[in-house]
Amino acid sequence: MSYNKKAELLSPAGNYEKLKMAVLYGADAVYLAGKNFGMRAASANFSRDELIAAVYFCHSHKAKLYVTVNVMPHTSEYKELADYIRFLDAIRVDAVIVSDIGVLELVKEIAPRLEIHISTQASTVSAQTCNVWHKLGASRVVLARELTLRDIREIRERIPDSLELEAFVHGAMCIAYSGRCLLSNYFTGRDANHGACAQSCRWKYSPTAMDLGEANRPDIPSVAVAEEEPNGETFFMSSKDTSMIKYIPELEESGITSYKIEGRVKSAYYTAVVTNTYRMAIDAYRRDPQGYKFDPAWENELDGVSHREYGTGFYFTPPHLNANTVTELGYIREKAYIASCVTDSTTPDKDGMYDTLFIQRNKLAAGDPVELISPGKVGRGFVATDLRDVRGNPIESAPHPSMYFRLKVPFPVYAGDIMRLG
Repeated sequence: MSYNKKAELLSPAGNYEKLKMAVLYGADAVYLAGKNFGMRAASANFSRDELIAAVYFCHSHKAKLYVTVNVMPHTSEYKELADYIRFLDAIRVDAVIVSDIGVLELVKEIAPRLEIHISTQASTVSAQTCNVWHKLGASRVVLARELTLRDIREIRERIPDSLELEAFVHGAMCIAYSGRCLLSNYFTGRDANHGACAQSCRWKYSPTAMDLGEANRPDIPSVAVAEEEPNGETFFMSSKDTSMIKYIPELEESGITSYKIEGRVKSAYYTAVVTNTYRMAIDAYRRDPQGYKFDPAWENELDGVSHREYGTGFYFTPPHLNANTVTELGYIREKAYIASCVTDSTTPDKDGMYDTLFIQRNKLAAGDPVELISPGKVGRGFVATDLRDVRGNPIESAPHPSMYFRLKVPFPVYAGDIMRLG
């Protein structure tokens, strides 16, 4: 394959804290939404002032920023949408992500400088469709999640090098085709295609012989089904999460331009850990492709964030063999995010320890086993034996949210480093 552009690592930013974590932990670009016109209304999203600050932060750290404008707007919404697009153009976001052809035309008309990325919601599965989007003005296509790596390689060979391809490599999978779901609207009146998905596919259902009701929502209408699910399996519409961390060489050889991590509604800890892990794996491969070896510690890192069972989605196997989650397990909860470092601590004391100021996120007690996560490093463990308040007085615990405390750490610590329970 002649296409040899290095792929970027693209991370989610549901709010400003998550954006900072993504960039500090190695993202080449982030994607986010404003308060309107994005497909993730459940995340906090960004006000206009926050968007201005986000662009400044990303560009000052040599990262790009893409804004999702991928709802399917109605006619009455286009006046407000036009004003929003002009604003995004004025603050110099790097691209907008769209799925509706009317929105694409509007962007071309009023903000011709703006790059246009076609959302996965457009369900692009062929080179022919990619080429049409390119002719219409798109510089990138976010491919449908229903493609194999072989499909992606074939598409890459049949499109011009000037058209970029983006693909999800980690995170939640939607049971609906390219995320175009009607279940949420049917059950709750919340329109998934306007960013208000209730994630009906993640509910725990109670099947009977002929219909299906949600266990915790007796007031919603049931859905007729052919037969009872076997073995009491009640998460039958919930997909495994995708994880391609073991297949970095295959991704690097596929012709993908951007590796996308899903998770704008996940925590800042999730954003930092997943971004950091893929950054380490990608950089290790690029330093020495011939001698590259997968580090099991990377898999351990991803096991420590909130997720469902992991699989490889559609990349290698038919989805019925790999994608469906049909157990009672549900979410695997992430390790507790205890605190983050406030300032650098790089000068050791006489005992070789680094006296470090932290801000609390969850309760820490003296004697707790903890781990520190830094950009480019997996978690390093130690015991929190010397816990003090900001005046240096010994304390038994740091129980209050946003409480500042001091702790001696056996290695250098930098602002933004994360401490979690070991």
